[in-house]
Amino acid sequence: MRAAFILVLLLAGMSLILPLGQQGLGADALLAFGFLILAAWTVGELAERMRLPHIFGYLVAGLIFGPYALGIVTPEGVTRLAPLSNLAIALIAFLAGAELRWAEVRLRGVLLTKIVVTEVLLTFALIFTALLALQNVVPALGQLPPTVRIVFCLLFASVAVAHSPAATLAIISETQARGPVARTTLGVVLLSDIAVVLLVTIAVAVARIIAPPPSAGALTVGAVAWSIGGALIIGALLGAGVAVYLRFVRRELTLFAILIAFFGAEIAHLAGVDELLALIVAGFLTENLSVEEHGRALRHAMERAAAPIFVVFFALAGAKINVAGIITAFAIVVPVFFVRAFGIFAGTRLGAAWGGAGPERKYVWLGLISQAGVALGLATMVGEVYPSIGPMVRDVVVALIALNEMIGPILFRRGLAAAGEIEHHAEPRLPAHSAALTP
Repeated sequence: MRAAFILVLLLAGMSLILPLGQQGLGADALLAFGFLILAAWTVGELAERMRLPHIFGYLVAGLIFGPYALGIVTPEGVTRLAPLSNLAIALIAFLAGAELRWAEVRLRGVLLTKIVVTEVLLTFALIFTALLALQNVVPALGQLPPTVRIVFCLLFASVAVAHSPAATLAIISETQARGPVARTTLGVVLLSDIAVVLLVTIAVAVARIIAPPPSAGALTVGAVAWSIGGALIIGALLGAGVAVYLRFVRRELTLFAILIAFFGAEIAHLAGVDELLALIVAGFLTENLSVEEHGRALRHAMERAAAPIFVVFFALAGAKINVAGIITAFAIVVPVFFVRAFGIFAGTRLGAAWGGAGPERKYVWLGLISQAGVALGLATMVGEVYPSIGPMVRDVVVALIALNEMIGPILFRRGLAAAGEIEHHAEPRLPAHSAALTP
């Protein structure tokens, strides 16, 4: 009741303030930022009382108060807060890398690789087959030439297999989950980011052979190699630099943590490399090159600085969900959702059995349902190569992301609970990174 009363007060305040704030430059963004922190956190508390993840509440708050529903948060406000989303992704990537210990990578690397390869390839094959079967059901797809239809199915399937490090890692942090399910899911999500980038690159190359696009913009093998190899180089340099700072300086860690994420992402962007991979590598090297006490201090400082940013990040993700768009793409999205979920389930179980995993293989797949920015970024890239079908690919991907992002966190939390890895005595927290924190 108290939380509902707070929401009513927030809505009343925004109704009074918003008309005044819209006259100033950037005022809509400032209003959106402040309102989303309070409103999303309140809805997250309501979700917790219903035994749902906090992140689900943040997404629902963004959906309800966003441009496609009540419109309290305007489209201009969402656009102006886009850099905040980029910063949140950078923080999540760095913190995720910092949770990877070299000893565990050596111990579980083969298992994670087998799970990723099996899951990604099987899910891709199932989605591609399902889209081919649905091509005559969807009017927009059935009107395309046969070769272009195949290209659409190929490109969409390669993008649809992407996961969401951000959502998966936020649940691990919120629940303070520890155990083989959380660790294995974390490793699979991070490793799959590289696998999906490679898969999309191969799919684009094959699509060009089948139906050459009219645009000249092309991804070359060299560009892909630099995107991955350059990310490893930049991430290694950044991680080594941070480790040196922690060894000899260790001052103003909260401010330093934000600067790491911000400048690391900007450097990677300017260099044209994969930003997520670069910051994962930076976090990994920082943790493994630093004294354990120093690395822990930096992680805690980054958690404190990032907590409100993460709340707004997921609320903004909810604000971008267009329910009407999902309904329009219903004929494709719903069947693909179930096919994708089955592919993840079967692929994860087969890969885990192949790698000799223990009982945790029953629950890992539940942490791989969510999708977010990685899939959207890949869809945008595909659209630049194929402008004729790019908008349709992006619209359907956005609808699929929305559905997976709403359902995925609930499934993963229940999987962690069933595996007995949630510390039920722990206090609910903001989705900062603590236990295993996240793509």
